[in-house]
Amino acid sequence: MNIIIPMAGMGKRMRPHTLTTAKPLIPVAGKPIVQRLVEDILATSNEKVDEIAFIIGPSFGKDIENHLCQVAEALGAKGRICYQEQPMGTAHAILCAAETLTGNVFIAFADTLFKAEFNIDTTKDAIVWTHKVADPKAFGVVKLNANGEIEAFVEKPQEFVSDLAIIGVYYFRDGDALKIELQRLIDQKIMQKGEYQITDAMEHMLNNGIKFYTGEVEEWLDCGSKENTIYTNQRILEIKKGKEQLVAATSKIEHSVIIEPCFIGENVIVKNSVIGPHVSLEKGVRVEDSRIVNSIIQAESVVKNAQIINSMLGKNVTYIDNPKELSLGDYSTQI
Repeated sequence: MNIIIPMAGMGKRMRPHTLTTAKPLIPVAGKPIVQRLVEDILATSNEKVDEIAFIIGPSFGKDIENHLCQVAEALGAKGRICYQEQPMGTAHAILCAAETLTGNVFIAFADTLFKAEFNIDTTKDAIVWTHKVADPKAFGVVKLNANGEIEAFVEKPQEFVSDLAIIGVYYFRDGDALKIELQRLIDQKIMQKGEYQITDAMEHMLNNGIKFYTGEVEEWLDCGSKENTIYTNQRILEIKKGKEQLVAATSKIEHSVIIEPCFIGENVIVKNSVIGPHVSLEKGVRVEDSRIVNSIIQAESVVKNAQIINSMLGKNVTYIDNPKELSLGDYSTQI
């Protein structure tokens, strides 16, 4: 089986964090989003993966490309870097990995994480993973027939059709057939709002006899905004607690309290502080005389005399608040 990970998006909702770091490389609980995505797919699937294709923007740089290939190689697969020069939709992005679109193919877009067991039935033509949502109007959904097969793909239904939202994770038994369908969209300029969409290809395949089935994930975690990424960090810390080493042996905790679960990276120094719950301190972070809750502090940053909650700090940030001397009488309120 091959895996394709489209991840060339600009991540505009995540700015300023994506001005210097591609969105899928922002860390949650100590690992880049895309690395967690690939590791979780392989950890819960019994299928052997031959190749992982990462579809990136041409400006990502060689360091990122090498890191992605190392992620694939560490999991026993070959890494392939493919480029999407312009954002032209999901179908166009996948087709950028045309050489990997062969045989059994698993596709996962790198802006979400999820909790699931991927027991892939390779005898099925295609599987679309979904998650039940309270308000389907904001999502593409699948409609099932009486046999549990997908009979329609509906984009943002204003009247109730289904509550099974498409999360951007797919399996195709015949990657070559999918490649032909994606190329058909390009050749015939079949677009939605100026972009080529995979749902148009799947709709055509469905109408031509390909049987689509659904798999449901237990939890769907979005990493598309700062608020959602902080929540995802919180949930991943809870899920990985007791399963991963979250506190590095090289970290130094002095006169401080760590309220689990937290990720404390390599060579982190924490002094006279209270950290947690749900905090990730990446490699080389230094925290002194501070209180941090439910936040992500990226590598080599310094925090002193601060109260931080529900926040993200990028790499090499220095945040030092002014210490205060107070004299408040009885029944005082300071806001």
